[in-house]
Amino acid sequence: MEASLDSMEGVFWQAPPPKGWLARVPKAAVLVAVYPGVLTAGTIALAATWLSVHYNAPVMLFALLIGMAFHFLHEEGRCRSGIEFSSRTILRLGVALLGVRVTFGQITGLGLQPVLTVILGVASTIGIGVLIARLLGLKPWFGLLSGGSVAICGASAALAVASVLPDRVRDDRDTILTVVTVTALSTIAMVVYPAIVAAVGFTNTEAGVFLGGTIHDVAQVVGAGYMVSPETGDVATYVKLLRVAMLLPVVAAIGLVVARIGAVGGKPGRAVPGFLIGFAALMAANSFGLVPPFVAALLTEISRWCLVVAIAALGMKTSFKTLFAVGWRPIALMVAETVWIALLVFVSVAFFS
Repeated sequence: MEASLDSMEGVFWQAPPPKGWLARVPKAAVLVAVYPGVLTAGTIALAATWLSVHYNAPVMLFALLIGMAFHFLHEEGRCRSGIEFSSRTILRLGVALLGVRVTFGQITGLGLQPVLTVILGVASTIGIGVLIARLLGLKPWFGLLSGGSVAICGASAALAVASVLPDRVRDDRDTILTVVTVTALSTIAMVVYPAIVAAVGFTNTEAGVFLGGTIHDVAQVVGAGYMVSPETGDVATYVKLLRVAMLLPVVAAIGLVVARIGAVGGKPGRAVPGFLIGFAALMAANSFGLVPPFVAALLTEISRWCLVVAIAALGMKTSFKTLFAVGWRPIALMVAETVWIALLVFVSVAFFS
């Protein structure tokens, strides 16, 4: 009877081992495990694209909303592995391929202001996080963890910062709470912030700097930017990747602080993310004219599909139910950090750009 229910979501399911010719394919077990979730995310991406074409609305928003309606598929079952794969690996592939649209000239054309804004935003948000955590009676380490997550790149930054915290203060529950909350806040920002930049009349470049400098996760930045316009999406991606590049020095600095105060048990910081290296490599190749136009067009289209699939998967991973199980203070802290970095970048764009 239980075997007959294996096709139903919510029932524990383990991918069968590959058989026949498939058993000789490298990583075949991984392919068998992830294909149901990837197929589901791809189907949602196709539906979102169809709706976008017929109703002239942002494809990213459709993918997000439809994905959220299928959140139950991520709870447990055969789609879970593929959804995780889509929201991480396919997302990173899509972002890396965006490098083919960028040149060094476009980056330098943004000027010094976005760089200074990113540096100030990252440093001040982490500092504000530690300060407010103390005021709310939370552990300062949680303020450091949440501040780094909000300031840099969401869930990835939370995991990287947690990896260098000492064992005696690191709490997996704090890390999970940070990841869930920052993902929810980033999803809300993805929907709300494009309306804000439209209401205040920001140019495409100004909107891109604001979106890239404030939204937490890379996928939501890309989604929000391309909801506004292709130019805004490009600028938002450049600025966001400047924030992602801050991950290495920030994690290294936290590791040094941990070592100086004598906290034992922290692990070495993570290396620069592979998708950032891929983005930089493609950007360099494009800047020197090494990418033929037809190849650039093909990679751009592949990147677009990867990002729509990733947004659909992120929607399926988003659940607000988990947030109701925790107290209000950690959520209030992360909301305050989110508001702080949004105000700081808004002021920088509105008055100093």
